[in-house]
Amino acid sequence: MYKTIDLSGIWNFQLDKEKQGINKPFNDTINLPGTTAYFKKGEKNENVEIGFLTEEYKFEGHAWFSKTIEILEDNNAKNYFLYLERTRVTTVWIDGNKVGTQNSLSTPHIYDVTNYLSSGKHEITILVDNTDYPTRGGHLTSPDTQSNWNGITGKIELQVFDKTYLTDVQVYSNIKDKTVEIKGKVAGADNGTISVSAVSFNSEKEHKVGEKEFKFTSKEIDITYSLGEEALLWSEHEPSLYKLKVNLIIDDCIVDTNEITFGLREFKSEGDKFTINGDKTFLRGKHDGLIFPLTGFAPTTVEEWLEVLNISKSYGINHYRFHTCCPPEAAFVAADILGIYMQPELPFWGTITDEKDENHNQAEQDYLVSEGFSMLKTFGNHPSFVMMSLGNELWGSKERLDVILKDYKELDNRHLYTQGSNNFQFCPVILENDDFFSGVRFSRDRLFRGSYAMCDAPLGHVQTDIPSTMKDYDENIFPTALKDIENSKVNADGTIEIQFGTGTKKVKATDFSEDMVPNVPVVSHEIGQYATFPNFDEIKKYTGPLKARNFETFKQRLEEKGLEDLAEKYFKASGTLAMACYKEELEAAFRSKKLAGFQLLDLQDFSGQGTALVGVLDAFMDSKGLISPEEWRSFCSDAVLMARFDKYNYLAEENFKAHIELCYYKNIPLKNLKLLWELKNNNTIYEKGEVELSNIEAANYIDIADISLKMPKIDLMEKLTLSLKVDGMDIEKTYDLWVYPNEVTIEKEGLNIVHSLSKEAISLLEKGERVVLFPKLETLKNSIEGFYCTDFWCYPMFRSISESVKREVPVGTMGLLIQNNHPIFKDFPCEEYSTYQWWNIVSNSRSIILDNTSKDFRPIVQTIDNFERNHKLGLIFECKVLSGKLLVCTCDFEKVIDMPEAKQFLFSVLNYVRSNEFNPKVEIGVSELEGILLASQK
Repeated sequence: MYKTIDLSGIWNFQLDKEKQGINKPFNDTINLPGTTAYFKKGEKNENVEIGFLTEEYKFEGHAWFSKTIEILEDNNAKNYFLYLERTRVTTVWIDGNKVGTQNSLSTPHIYDVTNYLSSGKHEITILVDNTDYPTRGGHLTSPDTQSNWNGITGKIELQVFDKTYLTDVQVYSNIKDKTVEIKGKVAGADNGTISVSAVSFNSEKEHKVGEKEFKFTSKEIDITYSLGEEALLWSEHEPSLYKLKVNLIIDDCIVDTNEITFGLREFKSEGDKFTINGDKTFLRGKHDGLIFPLTGFAPTTVEEWLEVLNISKSYGINHYRFHTCCPPEAAFVAADILGIYMQPELPFWGTITDEKDENHNQAEQDYLVSEGFSMLKTFGNHPSFVMMSLGNELWGSKERLDVILKDYKELDNRHLYTQGSNNFQFCPVILENDDFFSGVRFSRDRLFRGSYAMCDAPLGHVQTDIPSTMKDYDENIFPTALKDIENSKVNADGTIEIQFGTGTKKVKATDFSEDMVPNVPVVSHEIGQYATFPNFDEIKKYTGPLKARNFETFKQRLEEKGLEDLAEKYFKASGTLAMACYKEELEAAFRSKKLAGFQLLDLQDFSGQGTALVGVLDAFMDSKGLISPEEWRSFCSDAVLMARFDKYNYLAEENFKAHIELCYYKNIPLKNLKLLWELKNNNTIYEKGEVELSNIEAANYIDIADISLKMPKIDLMEKLTLSLKVDGMDIEKTYDLWVYPNEVTIEKEGLNIVHSLSKEAISLLEKGERVVLFPKLETLKNSIEGFYCTDFWCYPMFRSISESVKREVPVGTMGLLIQNNHPIFKDFPCEEYSTYQWWNIVSNSRSIILDNTSKDFRPIVQTIDNFERNHKLGLIFECKVLSGKLLVCTCDFEKVIDMPEAKQFLFSVLNYVRSNEFNPKVEIGVSELEGILLASQK
C-alpha cells in the first residue's frame, strides 16, 4: 500500500426514515466513526423495552453521509479504494456518480473508486441502510445484543496503491516442515520478484528469518518460505507471532509491501479431542453476541479487545464462540496476542433449504455462502481463527449444509468447520464434512449439558439430581450399550416444534438415528444459563445509547410488591446459588473424558431475549462480586482438580470416600505430583493426608488417589470443608460438606402439629397456644413447586415458549433467601442463601404466595421469585394469630425424614417452637390467614 487517507471526523449528515431520498445541503453533521444512536441523532425513543435494552435514539431507515475531500496529487499512477470497516448495507456515490452497493455484515466494504477520482476536490456520499437485509443477520443486527445500529464504525479511509500491488495475500502454516505457504495475487504485473522476511514477536525468544527472493511469472503467486528449525509455534500457552514482510519487486524497485501477522500453528481434530500443534487441548469457551452497552456496537481497536479478552482469560477462558456473528479485525488481533481460539459464525439462525423446498430462498443462501467466503478471505490469516460454524440451531437440508462445508474446506483448510451450533436439536446428525460437533444431546435422554429449559425437557442433572460429584457425560456421548429411546418430541408427520429465537416454529426432523455415535470431537453448546436476580445498582452504568429501562421496570415491579428493600439480597443470594450450579456444571464437563470442550452461555450477562442475567460478569464485563476469578478458575482452567463423591450430607462417624482426579491440559509436563488434602472447619483440622505420584505418564486425565475416612464424631451440626491442593502449583479445590450428629430425636409430644387451619387449630390459637402447621403439599395446588436450582435463562421467555408448545412451564424461582441469624436455625446453622443442606428440603416443598400480606411481614425462609412475577414466597414463616403463635413450614418431612439434613432441620424447627425465642413479630388475622391458605389450594 502506498498510503492511507484518513476520512474519520465530521461528515455532513441527514436521516431519511421514509427512504425518500435527500435534498442537499444536508441539515446536520455527525462525527464518524460512530452510529446515529451513539451521537443521539433522530427522534428520542420513549418506548420501554422489557425483553432487551432500549435504544434511546433508535433509527431504522436510510442515513446519508457526505464529505468533501481533496486529492493533492495526480492519480494516474495510483489506485484508490474506499474502505469502510464495519457497517450495514452501503451505497456510495462520488460527485453524484454511483459507485456501487455492498451488503456484508461481517467484513469491510471496499469500493474501487480509482475511476471516480482525479486531483482536486470530490464529494463522497454514502447511504447506509439498516433495513431489508439479505438475511435476518443473527446477533449482528439483533436488538437483543448490540442493536440494529445505523452508521459506520472502525476505519474509514481511502487506501492508495500504486498501479502494481499485491492483493489477497494468504499464509498457510506447515508445522512439520516449519514453513509457510504464501498465496496471493499481483495486480498490474505478471512477472517480477517477491522478497520475504520474518521476525517473531509476542514471545520471550526472538527469531529472525533472513530475506529470501522468489521469481513469479503469472498474476498469482504461490511460494513456500522456510522459517527454519528454530521456528516458534503459536498456541494458547505460547502465542508466538511473526511479522511477515512480503515485498513486490518490479525492475529492481519495491513497488508494494504487505506486512502480515501470522502464527505457525496446526489446530486439528483427532479422535474425540482437539489438538494444537499435536498436543491435546480442551476448549473452555464462552458465547459472545457482541454485547457492548456503552456504545451499542462492537469495538474496533485492539486495545479494547485486549481488555475484554484478558478479562475472559482471567476466568480461565481459552475459546470464544461468536453466536451468529463475526467480530471485527481487532478481536482476532487481540486473540492472536493472547492465545484465544476463535469461532466466528455465519449471521444466520434458521433453515438451510435446497431447490426442492417450496420455501427455498436462493438469494439469501447465496448471500450467506458468500459471507462465509468473505470472512475466510478477510480474517483467515489470524492464527486465532481456528473454527467456523454455519449458524445457530439450523434446520433444513443436511445435504446442502454438507456441500457448503465441503466448499469452505476446499478453499481454506486452516480452520475446522461444523454444520452449525446445536443443529437439529433433538434429532442431531454428524455430516461427512463436519470436523467437530456442537450440541447438547444425541437423543432425548443422551444429554451432555447440565441444564435445560422446560420446553426442552428432560432437564439436566444440575436441575434434577440429588447433588453429588459423580456425574460425567461419557456414557451419553459414547454409549457402551446402544438402545432405542422413544423420541417423544417428533410428531407423527415427521415434524418437531422447537424454540426459535424468543418464539417457536415447526420444522421437519428426518434421517435421525437414536444410536448415533460421534466420530469427531464433541463440544457442549451454551452450557449453564443459571439466572441471577437483577442488580439494580447497574442501572446507573447505562450512560451510552442503550438504556436499562427493563431493569427500571423490574425495579418498579418489585417496589409495587413492597419488596424493594430485598433487591440486593435477592441478587446476592440467587447469584451465589448460580455460582454453585456453574461449579457442578463445569466440573461435570471436566470429568467427561469423551468431551472436547464447552461453550458457556455466558461468562457475562445477556441483555436480551427476555433479559437473561446468567453471567458471572455483568453486561459490561465487570465482576458482579459473586465469585473471584481465582475461585472460578479452580473449576475452569487448564488444570482442574476434582473429587468424586456420592453426596454432600453425612452423619457423624459415617464413612466418606472420594476419588481424586486431575484434568490436566497445561503445557508443563507433569512427571510427579504431591496431593495435599484436609477435612476441616474454621478452627479444627479433623483429617489430613498427602499422596505422592511419580513417573506419571503423559495424560490429560490423572487418577490420583482414593481417600477414605470417617466423618468426625460431633454433637452439633457442622459445615466442613474438604480442601485439595497440588503442592507447588496453583491447582486447588474446595468442597463444602455437612455433618450431622447421630443422636437426634424428633420429639413431637407436647406440640400442636396440624396439617390444615382447621377449627381445632384456630381454637388452639384462640387459647394462646403454639401451633405448627405442616400443610399437605397435595392441597397446595396454587403454590410454587419447590425447585432447588436457579431459573434457566429467564422466566418470561421460556414461560411464553412453553405455553406456545403446550408444555409444562418452568418453576421460575431463584433459590432461597434465609434469615440465617433467626433462632429457628440454632440447631441447623446455614447461610443466607441456598446450599446443598437444603436440596432435599426444598425439593419436597412448595412455597405459599404471600403477596397480600403487610410489607413488614417476611418469611423466615423465602423462595426468591423471578422479576416477572415477584411473588413473596414463604417456605417457612411465623405470625401471631389471635392469642397464639403460628409457625408454617411447607416441607413434606414424611418423604425426607430419613435424610440426616431433613431430620436435623425438623429437630431445629421443633426445638425453636418449644423455646422462649418463639416470638413472632407480625400479627395476621384469622380471615387473612384463611384467605392465604385457601388461595394456595385453588
